[in-house]
Amino acid sequence: MTKEQPWKVIESQNVEVSKFTVKKEQVQLSNEDEMEFSYVSFPHGVCVLALTEDSQVIVLKQYRHAVRQWELELPAGAIDGQDPPLATAKRELLEETGYQAEQWANLGFVHPSAGSTSEAIHLFAAKGIYKAGEQELEPSEEIEMELVKMDELYELIGSGDFRHGAGLAAVLRYRCLDG
Repeated sequence: MTKEQPWKVIESQNVEVSKFTVKKEQVQLSNEDEMEFSYVSFPHGVCVLALTEDSQVIVLKQYRHAVRQWELELPAGAIDGQDPPLATAKRELLEETGYQAEQWANLGFVHPSAGSTSEAIHLFAAKGIYKAGEQELEPSEEIEMELVKMDELYELIGSGDFRHGAGLAAVLRYRCLDG
């Protein structure tokens, strides 16, 4: 497979919409045709697969207005500014769950929707989790937390009840790397 050069950006415009930036760009394709292309420019994020010593996982039930329903997810959040991904993962785990972890493993990153957003989500496994405080939620966060056995999480994934894209990627990467 040959690698083509990136499309040439002829003109670029940012349109601010709430916490999002929509980039509208006039681009020249590798075949030299021109077209308008737009995507959401979004900060990178993190997702944490948090595991107890007896293979239980923290699963969050959170209301997601964009899809108008409650979703099962793993702890996750946006990286602020130049914060390192691991520092953000530790902060998000503590804020959303009140837990901290003794061990951290970097599981790489994924592009959740490379055709429509520039976002990358950095995946981590956190082992040896322990209660360190209470949840510190933002006003827009409605989160219920529970511990589920890894086998139960696999069942939720298989049944389609767990649909969190970053969480699915974290579980798969963990399973592939951990054996």
